[in-house]
Amino acid sequence: MSARYVLHGTWLSGPTYKVALLLSLLGQKFDYVHVNLQQGWNKQAEFLSKNRFGQVPCLTDREAGYSLAQSGAILEYVASNHGRFLQEGTLARQRAREWIFWDFDRLAPNIYRPRARKLGFRPADTETLQMYMRDGSAALTVLDEALAAGPWLLGQAPTIADVDVYGVASYATEAGFDLASYPSVGAWMLRMQSLPGFRSADNLLPKQDALEV
Repeated sequence: MSARYVLHGTWLSGPTYKVALLLSLLGQKFDYVHVNLQQGWNKQAEFLSKNRFGQVPCLTDREAGYSLAQSGAILEYVASNHGRFLQEGTLARQRAREWIFWDFDRLAPNIYRPRARKLGFRPADTETLQMYMRDGSAALTVLDEALAAGPWLLGQAPTIADVDVYGVASYATEAGFDLASYPSVGAWMLRMQSLPGFRSADNLLPKQDALEV
């Protein structure tokens, strides 16, 4: 029997990892379709029919018969389908969205971009790299201070906010940040890694198509 979900992505993509991680935490097997961005597979008509933005990740829900784009939206959709990693109430859900939007604006670009530069995928001169590192350090400080107040970003249980932000913070070392400077972030990451169903990006994102990851 085919898995309910098909995840289209690439193994280097933090946003793809966020979605794969939530599915794993939920115990949801998924089929995986590798999208080669360097060869422009994401710009081909077949992929664009699923994701008009031509980006990864893209999640197809076979049961519902449609596909979704943008990792934050996908996280909320999947969590809603399975009734976990969401807090009750409109305000609580808005708080989760606040963290997801903050992450996209403040943390993600300043970790993903220097990481991409180190991997040779995104050029940046020294001054630009220093800007990323400075802004990334400021964002990690905000995150560290928030996590000093409690075990999770929203109260006493993990939510999609934690999954989303972890999917960025987990690449911070690759980007050149020393997480020893952010002890509350480090402790929170260990808590994430101890959750049932947790798997690292290396164990969740193949470099080729795969059935039931």
